[in-house]
Amino acid sequence: MKKTYEIAVIPGDGTGPEVVAEGLKTLETAAAKYNFACHICTYDIGGEHYLTTGETISDQQLDSLAQKDAIFLGAIGHPDVKPGILEKGILLKTRFALDQYINLRPVKLYEGVYTPIKDKLSEHVDFVVVRENTEGLYAGAGGCLKRGTADEVAIQESINTRKGVERCIRYAFEYCQTRNSARKITLCGKTNVLTYAFDLWERTFYEVAEEYPDIEANYAHVDALCMWMVKNPEWFDVIVTDNMFGDIITDLGAMIQGGMGIAAGANINPAGVSMFEPIGGSAPKYTGQQKINPIAAILAVQLMLDTIGEKKAATSVEAGVAKVLREDIKDVAAGKMGHSTSEIGDLVVDYIENSD
Repeated sequence: MKKTYEIAVIPGDGTGPEVVAEGLKTLETAAAKYNFACHICTYDIGGEHYLTTGETISDQQLDSLAQKDAIFLGAIGHPDVKPGILEKGILLKTRFALDQYINLRPVKLYEGVYTPIKDKLSEHVDFVVVRENTEGLYAGAGGCLKRGTADEVAIQESINTRKGVERCIRYAFEYCQTRNSARKITLCGKTNVLTYAFDLWERTFYEVAEEYPDIEANYAHVDALCMWMVKNPEWFDVIVTDNMFGDIITDLGAMIQGGMGIAAGANINPAGVSMFEPIGGSAPKYTGQQKINPIAAILAVQLMLDTIGEKKAATSVEAGVAKVLREDIKDVAAGKMGHSTSEIGDLVVDYIENSD
């Protein structure tokens, strides 16, 4: 009897539904090829729903999402909704409510993809950022006094708990052991200025490292790490960091690997339901034009398959993406690919169907 996975799908805003369609096409093909099934449940969550109802995401929807095996998110972001409302009301609320405490961002340069880093090839860019996803500056602690006056005071606090820091660091070490690579972890922080928070991070990091003698553990200030990501990306295997620094360096990583159009991420609860998404956003100006690159959404499906345990299917999807990027796409940028959004999905599907 086939194993069936319950998959929640949030197509979202702008071009989200377009790239989600290609991700689902890939998922269905991989499921048929590797003898499992997916039951899709679609949720009307996003900017249009908010503008119509005033609701971001309900407790009932969160309860429903918590019962699924995985969540596939297209994009959240609407030009008619003030920045911060959807991001905090949907994305952060979902991550916190479902305790998706790991944000996993692979940074991999595929053959045939242009990187702005001179003289760097695919063998030089292949690392992963493990970002703490439910604490830090994004926890929402703080406040504002005398708003709108000359005496206004704004405070935003970074919350770091031993439990939250340790489980993130421990996940990074465990994940490093699964990679056939350098077996090296770099803690990214700012111990010389953020002396309280990153003292906790650094002490915990080296205490956990003692349990993994086969993995090289080292530390880098975030500013120095940004320079080295550009100059020597081959130095990195797994980077672990807090919520804010992780948010910043992963966008730098996306540019190194060729752009947002091929960057995928996962919000992971190892003991619960995880959410997988392309990173590029809703790109509303391209809505309905079939110009947006769906590769990031397809790689989000690859991350989903790998996380739920369908390793062969995940490998096949990534191999299809690698082939298409190497042989079929002229440029990964929207409107410059030489193929429509759906045609690129078809090319990946064709590879999966005909692979051994």
